[in-house]
Amino acid sequence: MKIAFVGKGGSGKTTLSSLFIRHLATTGAPVVAVDADINQHLGAALGLDEARAAALPAMGERLQLIKDWLRGSNPRIASAQTMIKTTPPGEGSRLLRVCENNPVYDACARPVELDGGTVRLMVTGPFTDSDLGVACYHSKTGAVELFLNHLVDGPGEYVVVDMTAGSDSFASGMFTRFDITFLVAEPTRKGVSVYRQYKEYARDFGVILKVVGNKVQSQDDLDFLRAEVGDDLLVTVGHSDWVRAMEKGRPPRFELLEDANHLALCRLRTAVDATYELRDWERYTRQMVHFHLKNARSWGNERTGTDLAAQIDPGFVLGERVTAPSEGDARLTPTA
Repeated sequence: MKIAFVGKGGSGKTTLSSLFIRHLATTGAPVVAVDADINQHLGAALGLDEARAAALPAMGERLQLIKDWLRGSNPRIASAQTMIKTTPPGEGSRLLRVCENNPVYDACARPVELDGGTVRLMVTGPFTDSDLGVACYHSKTGAVELFLNHLVDGPGEYVVVDMTAGSDSFASGMFTRFDITFLVAEPTRKGVSVYRQYKEYARDFGVILKVVGNKVQSQDDLDFLRAEVGDDLLVTVGHSDWVRAMEKGRPPRFELLEDANHLALCRLRTAVDATYELRDWERYTRQMVHFHLKNARSWGNERTGTDLAAQIDPGFVLGERVTAPSEGDARLTPTA
């Protein structure tokens, strides 16, 4: 299952995503955690010290390797140089599984030990001084989008992505890559404004959006959120001494998290697992193609000097029917 955490800057989305990752890890579930935010804080929220967090390999700096691997023997893609962030897989493409070893994970993922389990952590990489004035951060998050476009995840497997703040994810088609999106909102006008914007943008794409109310301290806060977001409000989270200790770099054992907050995490997982039966791989693939054509027309064809529409394999639908791996490759059988 693919899960996104979004929200305005300072809403607590990184904290909530890290708590959910820890919650999954305690059950032994396979988890890939991805920090796709311009401000890279997920590693620290998962307990890494400053040096280890800074040493995490940036996906954005390994984009060529990612493209080379994913391209595989796909005859519709002339070279890795012609792949853009929205390039969809087709016959011959290499696909990624949550539970496997491959060169992409070797180069970009690092294990993080948490209470009760280990997760794979991947990071887009920070926006550096050398990028200022000459690069767009979305070119780095393109590595995450390619990863998600070529990912085959099944029930009981979790990919949790801490997204860019606000509505930046709408600069690409990445917002459609998830089974469910949790929008973390504070009980303030600014807190719910991102919700309204996200809801409006995602309306026509079948995005399942649920609100997690954060920093809710009173009945008035709860009433405000209910009035503003209605039935999309899934759960609320209040003050946490455990989180405060974690932010100081001294997290207690995760089992000591407050009962109310632990229950909130259980409700998030229940909502996530319930979306599995709603999966529509044909729609997922169709949306992938839609955004690829949109990017091709607006800038991709000119940038690569190639008609990127030719990269689309009309008979290919991403899905979970996997053929026997060959030399470590995990491939899908196209379904009509």
